[in-house]
Amino acid sequence: MTLPIFPTTVIGSWPRSTAVKKAMRDKRAGRITEEEFQVIADQAILQILKWQEEAGIDIVSDGEQRRDNFISFVAEHLNNVRMLSVSELLEYVEDKASFEEILGTLDVPAFSMSNPAAVGTISRRKPLALDDYLFLKKHTDKAVKVALPGPYLLTRAMWVEGLSIDAYPTKEDLAVDIVKVLREELDDLIAAGVEFVQFDEPVLTELVFTQKNANRTFMCGALTAKADAEEEIAFALDLMNQVTDGKLGRGTRIGVHVCRGNWSTQEQVLLRGPYYPLVPYLSKVKVDQLILEYATPRAGEIAAIRDFGGKEIGFGVVNPRTETVETVDEIIERVQEVRKFLPDEKIFLNPDCGFGTFAQRPMNSDEVAVGKLKVMAAAAKKIRAMVLA
Repeated sequence: MTLPIFPTTVIGSWPRSTAVKKAMRDKRAGRITEEEFQVIADQAILQILKWQEEAGIDIVSDGEQRRDNFISFVAEHLNNVRMLSVSELLEYVEDKASFEEILGTLDVPAFSMSNPAAVGTISRRKPLALDDYLFLKKHTDKAVKVALPGPYLLTRAMWVEGLSIDAYPTKEDLAVDIVKVLREELDDLIAAGVEFVQFDEPVLTELVFTQKNANRTFMCGALTAKADAEEEIAFALDLMNQVTDGKLGRGTRIGVHVCRGNWSTQEQVLLRGPYYPLVPYLSKVKVDQLILEYATPRAGEIAAIRDFGGKEIGFGVVNPRTETVETVDEIIERVQEVRKFLPDEKIFLNPDCGFGTFAQRPMNSDEVAVGKLKVMAAAAKKIRAMVLA
């Protein structure tokens, strides 16, 4: 599919409607069937698609309406994976004091988050996102982005010592099967013609920007990281390269999204620091695009972009965690800065993160999200006209 220069897209998630959130609870409680839930989710997706199309977004998503959050939804699709609330996980975490300290620093109630844990040998019971893509594609002529949790994120989150150790003595053992699952999913999506697959790896920044437990990520699996950050980052990027090996150049753009967490609207509790420590690793990862947050000062200098090995950049130009809608001129000014380091054809525009990471705790409202997408699309249109004049 031909895209204009400075294509606009989204990261993936969108605030769930009251009807969708109720349907999620009713499905878990057995009050409605899976089929009844899907009908409600379908209706919400079509509304979100309409908002994106009307805003002028070039690459759309389904808003992840069928997912309780951007990672734990995999529990419903994989064999031998159990969904636990973060508070339930405390029973299985070896270092309970550190885990409780992490929970205490977060601006998130533990009951509002859930996490998939491997309790046996994992495999795909059904595709993770293929059916979601096929539904959306029936209703739009736009390019479609499908977001998936990255292999490192899944490995870190799903290896819980007290639950996983019999099947997987170490998280590295679990990673072998996670790579297999994601490669199978990627093959299915590419064969179906998906235009863009985005792997989410927000935990990478936790490795370089965290001081002890302060401001640590919301991922319970963060406790399984090695003390040597460089060794852990190298492991993470090797997993991504295993997933994408042989998959590039087959008609599907593949990207990896790296941010500093999207669990709170309070900037002071989120991670901060420039991308420079990740440059040696991200420059070598085998993807078409790096999707980076840059609408917040916490992301540091834009100049880091020039050292990422000539990849496309998904450039974050609106902040999903604020109610203030950016202006067209503000976005154009930021794009002009990144143009100093990259050719126009390698610059995509997107929000920093999703608008609705957790089903029960969205980052913003429908109205603000639509407003931000409209100004992003208007800025792209204006700067195209400037460049092509």
